[in-house]
Amino acid sequence: MSGIADVARLAGVSKSTASRALTGGGYVSDATRRRVQDAAGSLGYVPTTSAVSLATGRTNTVALIVPRVNRWYFGSIIEGVERTLIPRGYDLTLYVAEPDSRDRASLYTHFLARKRFDGVIAVALEPDDADIARLLSFGKPTVCIGNELAEIATLGIDNTAIGRMITQHLLALGHRAIVFLGATPKGEPTAHDVIDRIAGYRQAMSGAGLSDRIGIHESTLTITDGYAAAAALLADVESRPTAIVAACDEIAIGAIVAARRLGIAVPSQLSVVGVDGHDYAEMFALTTVEQRPAAQGEQAVDILLGMVDNADAPARSTIPVQLVVRASTAAPR
Repeated sequence: MSGIADVARLAGVSKSTASRALTGGGYVSDATRRRVQDAAGSLGYVPTTSAVSLATGRTNTVALIVPRVNRWYFGSIIEGVERTLIPRGYDLTLYVAEPDSRDRASLYTHFLARKRFDGVIAVALEPDDADIARLLSFGKPTVCIGNELAEIATLGIDNTAIGRMITQHLLALGHRAIVFLGATPKGEPTAHDVIDRIAGYRQAMSGAGLSDRIGIHESTLTITDGYAAAAALLADVESRPTAIVAACDEIAIGAIVAARRLGIAVPSQLSVVGVDGHDYAEMFALTTVEQRPAAQGEQAVDILLGMVDNADAPARSTIPVQLVVRASTAAPR
């Protein structure tokens, strides 16, 4: 296997010059850099991560922290982050930190404390999360995707405006019996994005003079729980709503399946609207607000690597969203 000495010999330069040319750790003329790179390419030599780190003071690694990986939203963010980092020569270290878990505490006290990364992207931290102070204590550039956080560059969507928008969409169609499905169940970790979407729903209903018709029902953010919660909600013909504002697309899809099982036609007997732009949304003809999580991951990388290069980062970047109207919503029959 060829080493840096072989590269230097072939390029006709010293080992230190070859090292600088390949790691970016000091000045080398463009002509010399190209000659060294050509030599390295012909020998199949690639500088190790440790060599680059010693020369530049960087690890060329980004830590990505997500609460779970078995949800479409988080998986899409991971995809966007990875495909943006790799062309820039960065590795990705993924950490799964489930809320209130023992592994989460170990992650911050042991793994992240080693600081084997140039920056951190954290997803779905809550404003009252103790992990925010721990992240700040590392002194590394940090970007969060999701809720607005003090002292940390964040990017995300305006969840209150979205909750209001999708409720107003249903109101404009003529619906009055509109419920919100997906409030955080008691005992579960607080989800501020859901709280904000409920606030938007309440604003729209109150603005339409329907404060007395507000109905908020619990469900975790999954298709299976959305199905179970919707099945219970729709079983009573007398109290059945004509429209559901779902906290996310997975709940909305579960609600559509439940309605079909109960013989309730969507959208003529029940309209359903969600939030996310899930891969399954078009399959279920779901009206939804697309927030493009993969693009959020890409944008987070852009902001973070700018911070690594000492660029100023915006305190908050609001990501534009789009209401995509499909066949799951219509005027009530």
